[in-house]
Amino acid sequence: MRRTDRLFDIIQILRDGKLHRAQDMAAQLEVSTRTIYRDMDTLVASGVPVQGERGVGYMITEAITLPPLTLSVAEMEALNLGIAIVGEAADPDLKAAALSLGAKIDAVSPSRVIAQADEWKFAVYPFADATRAFAHMPTLRAAIKARQKVELNYQSKRNERTCRIVRPLHMEYWGRIWTLTAWCELKQAFRVFRVDLIETAQALPELFVDEPGKTLADYTP
Repeated sequence: MRRTDRLFDIIQILRDGKLHRAQDMAAQLEVSTRTIYRDMDTLVASGVPVQGERGVGYMITEAITLPPLTLSVAEMEALNLGIAIVGEAADPDLKAAALSLGAKIDAVSPSRVIAQADEWKFAVYPFADATRAFAHMPTLRAAIKARQKVELNYQSKRNERTCRIVRPLHMEYWGRIWTLTAWCELKQAFRVFRVDLIETAQALPELFVDEPGKTLADYTP
């Protein structure tokens, strides 16, 4: 497993707000405890609000969110897309400026729980390849707003290809990586898809309505 994928999986584990021991995460991800310790140090240094210590355990101490402030959702999306793009630049001064701007935004933005599908979460940690996800953003954003089912052709982290019909519920931005939280019609369960691993995304004519157990409010990480 690539390190970027492992960091993503660690965040998914910690998102339930409970205390997790490094030994347990290491067993789940099939790596050494020492590797988990190094990964936790990386996440903490990247600004993820993780509390804990070696031998005790780790947990996320607050929601990783950035509400729209006085900007519209589209304006906030554009701002963070710009930060992600500049962060990929070869110019070290521009990279530093992008990181500084992101930190300033975080500093003035209160955290809260996201409960609506048309809002966005933001966090900063060390992922790359943001541009691979850009092509699918218009389709997914429009489908969330229209409550329209989407057919995804998806390549998993283990290079397995699958086709899924999903109800797109929520987009999240994780510092150069976007994820889509959706209800999967095939698995009859919630799934989180990395947008950069989506090969094609086609909006279907079929719309969906809220059903008990299938809404974003029902999703528990």
